Amino acid sequence: MKFEHLIEITSPNNPMIAPLSRIQLWRGLVLRAEATTLFVPHLDSCDILERSSETLSRSLRYGDLVILDRVLFIGQHQVCYQVPAQGEISASTLTMTIEEPHDDYLFVRFAYEDESPDTGPDAVYNDYRRSAYRESDIDTVRTIRQLAAEGRFDAPTALGH
Repeated sequence: MKFEHLIEITSPNNPMIAPLSRIQLWRGLVLRAEATTLFVPHLDSCDILERSSETLSRSLRYGDLVILDRVLFIGQHQVCYQVPAQGEISASTLTMTIEEPHDDYLFVRFAYEDESPDTGPDAVYNDYRRSAYRESDIDTVRTIRQLAAEGRFDAPTALGH
């Protein structure tokens, strides 16, 4: 399955959107990887196993289920989550890309890819997953906006971004 969508972050044509700077947005996306429990309500724990300036290796615990993944930070532009196949979980990726088509316009493109087919008996589940992904991404941006309003992104994150 492949799925992607855009969320508008700033637009001078939409005064209803609270302003968010590119650096606040980037720091929010990094924080989502570093402190995932702030963003994912059903996650019991997120332990960082290895850290470099450009990657994290993590262990995510949902009850008895443990998922290992790797997060790549690409040039303060893109965060890519890579989940290798493990147990009954197939390999998948989530890429969050900051797009800035013009001055004062910011978007985040969320792109999902996994090995499940887009057709056949499991396709109905993909529609549910797409909807859940979209809602989760909207919640991510909402949380970033809230944390930015609280001044959380006034200083660099642990990765120095």
